[in-house]
Amino acid sequence: MAKRIQFSTHGGPEVLELVDFEPAEPGPQQVRVRNKAIGLNFIDTYFRSGLYPAPSLPSGLGTEGAGVVEAVGSEVTRFKVGDRVAYGSGPLGAYSEVHVLPASNLVKLPEAISFEQAAAVMLKGMTVQYLLRQTYAVKAGETILFHAAAGGVGSLACQWAKALGVKLIGTVSSPEKAARAKELGAWATIDYSREDVVKRVLELTDGKKCPVVYDGVGQDTWLTSLDCVAHRGLLVSFGNASGAVTGVNLGILAQKGSLYVTRPTLASYANTAENTQAMADELFSMISSGKLEVDISQRYPLSEAAKAQTELSARRTMGSTVLLP
Repeated sequence: MAKRIQFSTHGGPEVLELVDFEPAEPGPQQVRVRNKAIGLNFIDTYFRSGLYPAPSLPSGLGTEGAGVVEAVGSEVTRFKVGDRVAYGSGPLGAYSEVHVLPASNLVKLPEAISFEQAAAVMLKGMTVQYLLRQTYAVKAGETILFHAAAGGVGSLACQWAKALGVKLIGTVSSPEKAARAKELGAWATIDYSREDVVKRVLELTDGKKCPVVYDGVGQDTWLTSLDCVAHRGLLVSFGNASGAVTGVNLGILAQKGSLYVTRPTLASYANTAENTQAMADELFSMISSGKLEVDISQRYPLSEAAKAQTELSARRTMGSTVLLP
């Protein structure tokens, strides 16, 4: 037997429960991992609330973790029992002492990267990798806007952008978060609780706006983000922290300067074992070289997953949070 967090109905953090379960034997192309650390992400709250549908109920939760291979399926050749591994794209069930998942979703974890670092950075770090390196390949000297710059994804984006010579303007909700984002490499910050974001972006860019805006907040920042994109620029809407963007009139893109919009997901980029490992290798290289600091500001036991999600949703966290089984 092992323990996991599951939910039988959609709702707030109170629907999460810690239960005993019998881990499955891995199928031919699956691996069973004994988790050492588990990542906490906003997407977890989307599945819990029902914004994203779970395959069935009751359901496990979480898509990111790191640990040691405990068993492998008959057709698995890339991994063996005892290997250090990490994963960032599910399937659901990472909030658990033991998780069974496809071998293609796993990456090999170098000794230089700890389990906690990997669990804190796989989903968020590979998200930053595809955002800055693939969705829009930022170039040295460019000025970009990144919302929630002191959060889990944003804190990594600040550092990665600085390493690439990019001027990142980060939005934050407090002076403390502004200071943290600047410390991590943001070129400038905007406290949206006190400042007009669009006005400040115009001032910081001499009226040119930004060739790309990265928005993981969603509904609350949608129109603001559009007003910060330069003519024929790109808005990358990659998250729904404040709710989903709905009812979009494509005509607004024409009105605001023939803009482009994309709604990417990690699964569309980490879509093969080879792509996933390559993205992870670049991420791990950034960490081991010292260009990327993994900021784990909160740690909770697995049993306190509901409390951890409450703090995350209330935006009272900075950096990354991990759950420890």
